[in-house]
Amino acid sequence: MSRLTERFRQGGIFVWFSGTLLAFCLAMILSLVGYIVAKGMGFFWPSPLVQVQTTEGPLLGEITGHEPARREETEKIQFRVANRDIYGQDFRWIPTAGLGQPEYPKDVLLIERLEYGPFIGRIASLSHEGRDVATGPAALAEALRRLPEANRQRHQIRSIEKGEVGELNRRLEKLRLSRRKLEARGDAAALQALETKVAGLQTTYDQLQTSLEKTRAEAKAWTLNLQTVDGKTKEWPLGSVVRMVPANNLTFFGKLGIYLSRLWEFVADDPRESNTEGGIFPAIFGTVMMVLVMSVLVVPLGVITALYLREYAKQGWLVRAVRVAVNNLAGVPSIVFGVFGLGFFVYGLGGSIDKLFFAESLPTPTYGTGGILWASLTLALLTVPVVVVATEEALGAVARSQREASLAMGATKWQTLWNVVLPSATPGILTGLILAIARGAGEVAPLMLTGVVKLAPAMPLDGTFPFFHLDRKFMHLGFHIYDVGFQSPNSEAAKPMVFMTAFLLLLVVVLLNLFALNLRRKLRERLGGSTF
Repeated sequence: MSRLTERFRQGGIFVWFSGTLLAFCLAMILSLVGYIVAKGMGFFWPSPLVQVQTTEGPLLGEITGHEPARREETEKIQFRVANRDIYGQDFRWIPTAGLGQPEYPKDVLLIERLEYGPFIGRIASLSHEGRDVATGPAALAEALRRLPEANRQRHQIRSIEKGEVGELNRRLEKLRLSRRKLEARGDAAALQALETKVAGLQTTYDQLQTSLEKTRAEAKAWTLNLQTVDGKTKEWPLGSVVRMVPANNLTFFGKLGIYLSRLWEFVADDPRESNTEGGIFPAIFGTVMMVLVMSVLVVPLGVITALYLREYAKQGWLVRAVRVAVNNLAGVPSIVFGVFGLGFFVYGLGGSIDKLFFAESLPTPTYGTGGILWASLTLALLTVPVVVVATEEALGAVARSQREASLAMGATKWQTLWNVVLPSATPGILTGLILAIARGAGEVAPLMLTGVVKLAPAMPLDGTFPFFHLDRKFMHLGFHIYDVGFQSPNSEAAKPMVFMTAFLLLLVVVLLNLFALNLRRKLRERLGGSTF
C-alpha cells in the first residue's frame, strides 16, 4: 500500500494514465483515417459486373452494399445498376430471396460518360454518321480502338473553349467596358478605333467557333448503340464517353491500369455531374492558394501586433484588456467572422473599390462580391490570435542578454528587434503559422459567405495578365465535402467522393504543415533561438 501511495505522490500513475489516453486517441485517429482511405481509395478499383435473374427480370450491375435480415424484412443486396437516363436511378436494393445464380458475362462493360453517370450493358453496334460499321464483339473492339482519338478531340475542344475562346471573350468584355467609358466622354475618334478592334476580334471569334463546330461534328459522327440487360437500347456519341471498362474481362494489370487512370482523373481533372464524378483539381488548387494567401496576410498582421504589445506598448489595464480580447477572439464562432468579412470586406471595401476603379462595370460587381482575397482576409482575422500568442511567447523566450549585448554595442531598439530578437524568435513565429494553417485550411463557414463556390469557371491563377486574379471566386475542399455530401441529388453515388475529398483535405493540411515544420527546423538550426 505504501508503494502505491509513493507512486501516486511521484505522479507515475498519472504519467501512465496520460500515455494510455494518448495512445488511445492516436489509435482512434489512425482508425478514422484508415477508414476514410479504405472507403475512398477502394472505389476506383474496377468491380465485377454481376448478372442475376429476379422476379422482375434480369439485373446487371455492381454489388455495392449488403443489408442483413431484420425481423420481417429479408436480406437485401444493393446493386449499382447505373443507366440513370433509362431507369431513373443508379442504385437498387434487391431481396436475396428468389435470386438466381449469379453470372459474370465476359461481353458486358461499364461505360463512364460525361452525363447521366455510367452505363452498364453491352455494345450492340458502332455506327458512323448513321451507318453501322461493326456489330457485336467487333463493335466493342472497334470502339475501344477509336476511344483514344475521341478523347483527344474532346480534350482539344475543351482546351480551345477554356483557352482561346475564353481569352477572346475576356478581351471583348474589356473593349465593351472601354466603349462605355468613351461613350460617357463622347470621344468619337477613339470610339471608331475601338469598333475596328472589336470587329477584328469578332471575326477571329467567329472563325474559331466555325472550327469548333466542325470538330464537334466530327466527334459526334461516331455513335454507340448500347443495350441494357433487359433489352432496352440507347444511342450515345463516342465523343461523350470517358472510359470503357470490360470489368469481367480484365487481367490484374488491366484493373491496375483502370485504377491508376481513375485516380489520376480524380486528382487532375475538373468535376462533372454536380461534382459527383470527375476530378477535384480546382478544389485542391483553390484550397492551397487560399491557405498561402492567408499565410502571407496573417503573419505580418500577427507579428506587428505582438511586437507592439510586447515591446512598445506601456503595460497597463488597456494592454491587458487587448490581450484578453485577442485571446477571446479564438473562441468566436467562425460564422461570425464570415458575416463580418461579408459586411466589411465584400460590401464595404469591395464596394468602395468598385465605385472608385471599376465604375464602368457596375452594376456588375468586380471586388464587391466574394473572392479569394476577401476569403483569405477573413481567415487571416480568424487565425491571427494564434499567431499573436505564439509570437509573444517566442519574443519573450529570447534571452535578455542578447538584447542587452546589442544595445550595449550602440544599436537602437528597432535595430535590436530587427537583427537580434526577430531572427531568434522566427521558429516560434512559424509555430504560430503552423497552427494557423491547421485551423484555417479546414474552415468552411466563413468561406461560404466570402468567396467559395460549388463550381468555379476560372481559377484565381492562370496565364492571363495580371496572372493572379484576387477578385475571382474559387473552390475549396472543405466546401466540396459539404456540397457533395449534403447537397448532392445522388447521395449514394457521392459517398466515395466525400471520403476521397476528406482524405485529400487531410493530406493537403499535412503537407502544408510539414513544409512549415521543415522550414522552422532549418531556421532553428541556422539561427538558433527559442524552442517554442
